[in-house]
Amino acid sequence: MASAEQLKALLKSHLENDDTRFLSVAMQMAAHEAKLGHGKLAQELRALIDETKMRKQSPAAPKKPIPISQPRGELSALLAVSYPKLRLPDMVLADSIAERLTRIIKEHRQITKIRSHGLTPRKKLLLIGPPGTGKTMSASVLAGELGLPLFVVRLESLITKYMGETAAKLRMIFDAVAQSRAVYLFDEFDSIGSRRSQVNDVGEIRRVLNSFLQMIEQDDSDSVIISATNHPDILDYALFRRFDDVVEFDLPSQPLIIKLLKTKLAAFKKSHIVWKQLAELASGLSYAHITNACEDAIKDAIINDRSIITNKDLSKPLSERNVFRNKQ
Repeated sequence: MASAEQLKALLKSHLENDDTRFLSVAMQMAAHEAKLGHGKLAQELRALIDETKMRKQSPAAPKKPIPISQPRGELSALLAVSYPKLRLPDMVLADSIAERLTRIIKEHRQITKIRSHGLTPRKKLLLIGPPGTGKTMSASVLAGELGLPLFVVRLESLITKYMGETAAKLRMIFDAVAQSRAVYLFDEFDSIGSRRSQVNDVGEIRRVLNSFLQMIEQDDSDSVIISATNHPDILDYALFRRFDDVVEFDLPSQPLIIKLLKTKLAAFKKSHIVWKQLAELASGLSYAHITNACEDAIKDAIINDRSIITNKDLSKPLSERNVFRNKQ
């Protein structure tokens, strides 16, 4: 028979609608019955588990979302929660980055199978690169693809001037990581992950970084932990080996700029568009800058009751963004 702990875990996962945990516990129960020599029961349990997995993978079966648990008390000031609907095709990315994100998604969709072999999926990610290149959006896409809530750590509430308080708050966040499966994003991570040898470093930040290193290494949850930074050069060296994967984002190449422009303008009629010329004009801009320029062109067309966007309509906002970038 199943142990009391397994039965409690089974009921808890059912109440929380955590299908992945439910199937994992069920698989453990099947393995336990097999060890006891109850081969027929174990086989029946495995058959039911396999049938459940097949139904969930079927396109006809609607994906049941994991409900968002609103953080309460002090935790509500530390985590901002959302339920992203973005999917990987919504992003324009270099093939190398898209392949790595796809691999992470596949591993987490097969998390029960991977853990049954004593392995762990990639779940601690460090995203580095210039602003506006898709790091934060990638966290939203991973949450959307996996049907998980996205919890963004509020750094302004996390970091305080009082000794020991920041580390205590960090512990609360990692307790939530263990209790509620989700994607957790530490944006602007360099604010707590900077090198401990820096001249302007203070003792409290060193203690926070040491605490983070210990907590992320000890974490064995099914949650995804993502840290993102625009300044990887100032991160502490010890951080890099704590992450399963370091994904480097960059400014878009000309082919990607053209793909992004076409994607953003897909719903509008276009006339006299010279994509190569626009790509040259947008060279050096981030995905965010180019997206904003496209939105400016679309808004101008709407305001002026035009359904067609021309090369000229895009050239102006792209030029303005480039001037703004050069002044930064």
